[in-house]
Amino acid sequence: MATVVTPRRKRKRHVLRWISAAVVVIVAGALVAAYVKYKSIDDAIHRVPVTGLGKRPPAYGNSSMNILLFGSDSRSGLDHHQQVALHTGNTTNSSGAGNTDTIMVVHISPGRHHVTVLSIPRDTMVPAYQCASGPGYPGQAANPGTTERINALLSVGGPSCLWKTVEQQTGIRISHFLEIGLAGFASVINDLGGVNVCVPFNVNDPVSGLTLKAGEHHIGGTTALAFWRTREDIGMGSDLQRITRDQYMSAQVVKGILSGGLLSNPVKLLRVLTDVAPYLTTDNGMSLMDLVHIGESLRGISGKDVQFVTAPNEPDPADPAAVRFAQPQASQLFSAIARDASPGQSPGGPTTASPSANPSTTSPDTTSPATASPATTSPAGAGSLAASPQPSSPSPSASGTRGVHSQAAADGGISASASCRSDSSAFRGPLSP
Repeated sequence: MATVVTPRRKRKRHVLRWISAAVVVIVAGALVAAYVKYKSIDDAIHRVPVTGLGKRPPAYGNSSMNILLFGSDSRSGLDHHQQVALHTGNTTNSSGAGNTDTIMVVHISPGRHHVTVLSIPRDTMVPAYQCASGPGYPGQAANPGTTERINALLSVGGPSCLWKTVEQQTGIRISHFLEIGLAGFASVINDLGGVNVCVPFNVNDPVSGLTLKAGEHHIGGTTALAFWRTREDIGMGSDLQRITRDQYMSAQVVKGILSGGLLSNPVKLLRVLTDVAPYLTTDNGMSLMDLVHIGESLRGISGKDVQFVTAPNEPDPADPAAVRFAQPQASQLFSAIARDASPGQSPGGPTTASPSANPSTTSPDTTSPATASPATTSPAGAGSLAASPQPSSPSPSASGTRGVHSQAAADGGISASASCRSDSSAFRGPLSP
């Protein structure tokens, strides 16, 4: 028997078809809008190729990630208003790569349960490896026997030169790099709603623009940038004290990220990335989605799971104003990070020699990552070090089995759960009241 289709049923079918079509259009439009938004953020990030790394350190067969994170003092991209507002000045490094104010290796453990942030002092003397030229930097040729400050490498050979040197000197295989500009740093702090810092006395630094009364303060991006960059007029006026103060501030930043649920909220994370993207430079292999996935993978960590530590160092005999990696402590820490050893376990992967943290005179790009190879002449103020014997490779029981966090803590590191009121020693010195 044939089914009789009434006018009412016809109208109902038409309505359902229109609703279905409308849903499809809305979903398609949302997907297109989301793609356009994603593409606009991704396109705003500046990317450069990383080449000429030479013989690289082994990956040791684990799934850890090591991100070379640095900030430069370049004013490139900042207009006059921004330079004044951020107290960056405009007489030097107004264009080009500039020098690196901050150099860190962010080690993310397999399983994403722990993070270790290794700070490398900007005044560390390293061999000047062969680095290719590129847009905005001249490059340099290998010339064994001389050294240079690590903070000059960005202006000499770009990110590839810094990446290569860090790998060769530490034996840590770098996965990606991220460079954040001055305005980008301030933007991130503002998006997080500010950060807490503590100062034991009144601070009025005309160089960085930092003005704070004694006590604890909740500060925004501009003041946070000034705090981060303050060096010459506090304590000993040293970069090492500045690093310590910045690590305590970084601990407060991590607390803000975790308490605000940023890592578990893709919308919030994309909002931060939208603001910082124009001031971000990375390698060609790092996508916006990679950054989102890294952030989301860390949503289960706590403050005590994030460890900050400065690379063990000592005064450089050829230049009292500079430092070099102290042995054997530096090699032990670098080895623990490179191998991602867990307490009570031997490091996995190949057992190659740990890198020499002090310059040697071997030929560049032809030796294992365990060997440091110097290159061209040093810039003004850089000393020339005589070849020093290679330290013996630390055994797993000496460096690896204590674990990355244990090793970092033993070398004076702090966790992100530290209080900003604990950093008073980083302010002590003849330049302080």
